[in-house]
Amino acid sequence: MKILGIDVGGSALKGAPVDTDTGRLLAERFRISTPEPLTPPQMAAAVADLTRHFKWRGPVGVGFPSVIHGGRTMTASNLDKRFIGCPAQALFSKAARLRITLVNDAAAAGLAEMRFGAGRGFAGKTLLLTLGTGVGSVLAYRGVVIPCELGQFPWKGRPAEKRVAASVKKAKGLSWERWAGRLDRYLGIMETMLWPELIIIGGGISAKHGKFFKYLHPRARLAAAQLLNDAGIVGAALHAADPPSI
Repeated sequence: MKILGIDVGGSALKGAPVDTDTGRLLAERFRISTPEPLTPPQMAAAVADLTRHFKWRGPVGVGFPSVIHGGRTMTASNLDKRFIGCPAQALFSKAARLRITLVNDAAAAGLAEMRFGAGRGFAGKTLLLTLGTGVGSVLAYRGVVIPCELGQFPWKGRPAEKRVAASVKKAKGLSWERWAGRLDRYLGIMETMLWPELIIIGGGISAKHGKFFKYLHPRARLAAAQLLNDAGIVGAALHAADPPSI
């Protein structure tokens, strides 16, 4: 099945058609930069622009950095606050004049990694963290992927993502060792609560895992995401191929 997957991040939208049987992108990714937070109508217009770039007429899956309830975006940690309670799925569908399915962005990455990437064939408890502008998180167990908001875990008076996101390393000019020390302590907290057997680190920074994995000491097996920046695109397409019936 061929579905257009779109991954909405803190600084850009990226998309490409996906073969959902193989996880392969069928065209070069197209990227629209969003250096400033977009309002819901502006984001809907950007999604529509991306679909028009591919002259797309079929179903579309969009991975979005928010809690998603019934097609509504319920949180906006790194977004325009008008997304809180916004019927984004209907708004995007109307702008693009296409059937669009919305899914949490980390859940999309988790679907892709468990189907085609670092978690392929593993049925035990997996924690996947996407490190970017914020921290996305999912738990997976026996093929079921559950989106979480573990980046919002209170740590030293602030959400944990304000200390361990990849954007924090860049903004504060932290060395790999110092930033990884923060991430290692955070992983220790997650392990105490969740006891995962496998931890997958995703997001663009996972391509440089050789620079910081040596400073991490989790009890669980540690792996870098294999689909890298394509995970959100592929997972959004997978979700659109088999959306929830409820």
